[in-house]
Amino acid sequence: MSYAFPEGGLPGQSEFPNSSAVFTTAYACLPAVTHRDIVTSFLPGWIKTRAWIFARPLSGFAETFSQYAVEVAPGGGSDAPEPDGQVQTILFVSNGTGELMINGETEVIVAGHYAYIPAGQSWRLRNRGECALQIHWIRKKWEPAPGLEKPDAFVTHEKDHTAQPMPDSDGVWATTRFVDPEDLRHDCHVNIVTFQPGGRIPFAETHVMEHGIYVLQGTADYLLNTDWITVGPGDFIWLRAFCPQACVATGSEPFRYLLYKDVNRHPKL
Repeated sequence: MSYAFPEGGLPGQSEFPNSSAVFTTAYACLPAVTHRDIVTSFLPGWIKTRAWIFARPLSGFAETFSQYAVEVAPGGGSDAPEPDGQVQTILFVSNGTGELMINGETEVIVAGHYAYIPAGQSWRLRNRGECALQIHWIRKKWEPAPGLEKPDAFVTHEKDHTAQPMPDSDGVWATTRFVDPEDLRHDCHVNIVTFQPGGRIPFAETHVMEHGIYVLQGTADYLLNTDWITVGPGDFIWLRAFCPQACVATGSEPFRYLLYKDVNRHPKL
């Protein structure tokens, strides 16, 4: 498996600033070429760490979540990473080796590891390796619901989960789920969606969930509202609720992306 991550750097002065970046009221596409050093942020409570922030709650943009790509240099990390006790955390490791401590229990995490940390639970993260630790970090305020407790923390790995084929897809469209869809304690899911070359979403999905999509591998032509765009490794897409979407995987390798969506709660009125 390969897991894309921002490369940083800066184009040379001979480059012309053409870009496929798009920002509309229905969707945004931030291609990998835009994820440069000069757009990173440093975070309070973290050392030797920088973050690309792809999505944040904003009028006319993401409403339910924020999504970062966090790069931790050797020896860096945080003993107090999350400043808001109402926020749950989902981490997915792209590269490197880290030490993740949740409520005093320590796990060594490497590429392909996935962690869920409920709101209000203490955690720490350190880079104990010799190269950068690169992690996708999704934050969302947990929404309580009658009769439901907060989900339990857990750490798992993609290799321990079988991708489930989507109905009538002959296996060319599959979803790796890290959370049981019937576990209503979870108010969001972060899955890995995989299309084999030529696989597709064969209709324009239009639904209440908003999405954050980070392309981990491969290429595709992606329908966003009324526009078809070409996407590849490291591209990030945000879709607001009800934005039509579909895709057709291109190239000779699987097209895979990390997908956020909000689920299992009544819309706020």
